Amino acid sequence: MSRADLMGLLLAFIARLITGAQGHWRGCPPKAEQRIYFANHQSHLDWVLIWAALPRELRAMTRPIAAKDYWTGTPFKQWLTTEVFNAVYVNRTRTDDQDPLEPLVQALAHGDSLVIFPEGTRSNQGEPQAFKSGLYHLAEQFPHVQLIPAWIDNVQRVMPKGEVVPVPILCTVTFGTPMQLQPGEDKRDFLVRARAAVLAARPEVA
Repeated sequence: MSRADLMGLLLAFIARLITGAQGHWRGCPPKAEQRIYFANHQSHLDWVLIWAALPRELRAMTRPIAAKDYWTGTPFKQWLTTEVFNAVYVNRTRTDDQDPLEPLVQALAHGDSLVIFPEGTRSNQGEPQAFKSGLYHLAEQFPHVQLIPAWIDNVQRVMPKGEVVPVPILCTVTFGTPMQLQPGEDKRDFLVRARAAVLAARPEVA
């Protein structure tokens, strides 16, 4: 077993120890097929929580999106995102002729699954912000790839703003019902429907 594999197992163990990292598959089973998981975005720990909640066989084919300028800033961060998480790097600053979706398109064309956060930025407002257009364009180019909405709960409380030590709190990821872009569906209508699908995966408060 490689160092990257061992680090992956260690990080999954730590994430589960701190958060519980429980995955609830309410709308679909955990199946090893190409998918785009899209979720609400509350914390820097969101990807780690989803990754730890996935069965091990799904982790190997599921890649996060990582800001290249930040995650290649040190040799360790670059090794972690490249060798352990197999991240897809995206540039936050680019020229007008660069397509920000190109690395994601290449990953999907290669057969990988992705985890994306369509809000584009973290939100602490409770409900997701309006979705940006990237998810629509990926769904348009890859109509055969299942789109799986997911709701991440409680992760923002694990690392409160200004704190450096995680707080052990039970977190969950609820995977909802798959959806796809409908023939002729308008971009705005699709993004509203996708956001509603993420909200629909939110567990009901007893």
